[in-house]
Amino acid sequence: MKKYAVYKSETGYYCYEYCDTIESLEGTSFEGIIQKDTLPVVLDGKGGYFRFDGETDPNFTEIIESDEEYPLPVEKMFFKNDKNFKLGWMSPDGDTYSCDYTGHTKAAKALAKKFLPPTEYYERALGRAGWIKIIDSWDGTERRHGQFVYSMSGKITNRQADKLFDLGLYENPEVKKIIADSENYW
Repeated sequence: MKKYAVYKSETGYYCYEYCDTIESLEGTSFEGIIQKDTLPVVLDGKGGYFRFDGETDPNFTEIIESDEEYPLPVEKMFFKNDKNFKLGWMSPDGDTYSCDYTGHTKAAKALAKKFLPPTEYYERALGRAGWIKIIDSWDGTERRHGQFVYSMSGKITNRQADKLFDLGLYENPEVKKIIADSENYW
């Protein structure tokens, strides 16, 4: 069973593998590199590590144990129907799953594994299943960021339209076009 340090962000909880013994480093790229006096550490999943300090890190919440690929439920990793939703994925039923502006692919993998197994090409699989992606768009000239809604099929469900209205995205030009194209679909 692996240990994980759990941290909270604005869009969900995330985990780093937590190593507090030399034995817990066995089979990792840090075996023989990290010494006992450096422990505990967390492995960042990108080839790096950092010293664990649960006392002073305000985002740290707990240590958990799991053998699952995703030690936390999807709804906890990517807050489901969060009142502060800005970016992420929306299911055909209108449920939102939050992520930050660089987290769409990671979220898509977790969501597809939960809702559409077995699958590859996670973002494409979600798109084909009617999920829509809400991304951070930048117009490139005004240096303004905003929310942009992407539907792979160019259509959305009534529930998605209702949720987009609730999120204040109904007046976005691309949403107006998607809704107009979807009217015959409903």
